[in-house]
Amino acid sequence: MRRAKTGRNNRAIVNSSDASVQIRLKLDRHSRTPFYRQIYQRFRDAIAQGILRPGERLPSSRSLASQLSTSRGTIDLAYSLLSVDGLVVSQGAAGTTVARAAGSLRPPAKSPSAPKRWAEPAAEAFASKPFQMGMPALDAFPRKLWSRLAVRHARVVEVHELGAPGAAGYQPLREAVRSYLAVSRGILCSMEQVIITSGFQGGLGMITRAFLKPGDDVWFEDPGYFKARLGLEAAGAKVVPVPVDDEGLDVAAGMARSARARFTYVTPSHQAPLGVALSAQRRLDLLSWAAGADAWIIEDDYDSEFRYGSPPLPALKSLDEAGRVIYVGTFSKVLFPGLRLGYLVVPESQIDRLGRICQLLYLDRPIFNQAVTADFMMEGHFARHIRRMRALYAERRAALTAALAEVFEGRMSVQLQAGGMHLLARIAGCKNDCDLVERANARGLAPAALSPWVIEHEDRQGLLLSFTNIPKEAAAEMAMRLKRAFDGD
Repeated sequence: MRRAKTGRNNRAIVNSSDASVQIRLKLDRHSRTPFYRQIYQRFRDAIAQGILRPGERLPSSRSLASQLSTSRGTIDLAYSLLSVDGLVVSQGAAGTTVARAAGSLRPPAKSPSAPKRWAEPAAEAFASKPFQMGMPALDAFPRKLWSRLAVRHARVVEVHELGAPGAAGYQPLREAVRSYLAVSRGILCSMEQVIITSGFQGGLGMITRAFLKPGDDVWFEDPGYFKARLGLEAAGAKVVPVPVDDEGLDVAAGMARSARARFTYVTPSHQAPLGVALSAQRRLDLLSWAAGADAWIIEDDYDSEFRYGSPPLPALKSLDEAGRVIYVGTFSKVLFPGLRLGYLVVPESQIDRLGRICQLLYLDRPIFNQAVTADFMMEGHFARHIRRMRALYAERRAALTAALAEVFEGRMSVQLQAGGMHLLARIAGCKNDCDLVERANARGLAPAALSPWVIEHEDRQGLLLSFTNIPKEAAAEMAMRLKRAFDGD
């Protein structure tokens, strides 16, 4: 990418080094559309129109931020949206390039005369839609019980709750998490090792702040949880794609690609998104490698609570004798996303290190929500809720699987795994899963495409269909709505 020219009114002209192409970027500071959305849409349009072709590089976020007189975070967020859409690929130090699959993107429809208000997409993001990933059964959440616990805390505020909360979180909640993990996940730890976070991303941010240096190699499952990948890349990690097979992360392939990597990000209990479990031998191999390489393992216990037909698998952390695993959990998918609470279990040797990071940068976890969650756990409601949801999800999963088989008549194959909160579906002859998702979105449905979760493998096309918020009575209707959306009926 040759140096971009800048002009007045925060305008940048981006020149491609691979073709004689110019992209004019200008921020409209009077528009209600956020800057990152303006930048995202301009690049998306350029890719759709063929102005930017597969393989061409985008300007660095630092350079473009300087040209447009905006923050680097604004550019990173725009690029993250492009990455989620499967339009660009981050190559680490080599920069960000247009994805090979982006050539199939259709030109955008004519833009409306007035931009949408920011409040509209923001409000829409909080709505629960059929097939939406990461959304628990909100219709089955014990709202009255939760409200009663909240009112109890609101009526009686203890003196100690008026002061600044502990840097690592509300102590009763940390103790409740410690007890829960000992019983359900086989993790034996002290309360001091438990740190309350503002959800998964908050926990990942703590880890990268404490341990990651820009340019560090990080093994990453391919395909893998794209939000974790974007978070690691935003922190400066060089993501090393490691293939996933029927036994989970291929440890031998990771060692061949980067034997001295600094980190591994892994979802061993229920791989995101394929749903396989990391085999016993590979768990041992991964732990042995981390101990020998002085590397850290980030264990994201993705959907581990929901396993059907057999008890949940022990956590990788439960086997960690060398103290190399940092365990990440969240309440978002077990309780509700709006809670924005999660937790870390850190090695005993790193308690002080993470404590300092919390004290300096992460004091954003309101004690009220922590206190209500602690009561919910300590009074036994949490364990009962998980048992009820496990039975309900098994029922809803079976109903949706049967409905899809009947409605699609062999055109769709569903890969059932031992657990999880979504189905992985393959559509016969599908060459662009993002196109199918766009059609479904237009009908008020929210499946996710598999391809944005993939880093290297071009042949990974599929759909991720959450069943948790679809009652069994509605399964046939939702399957038919999905088919009609795909068929354009």
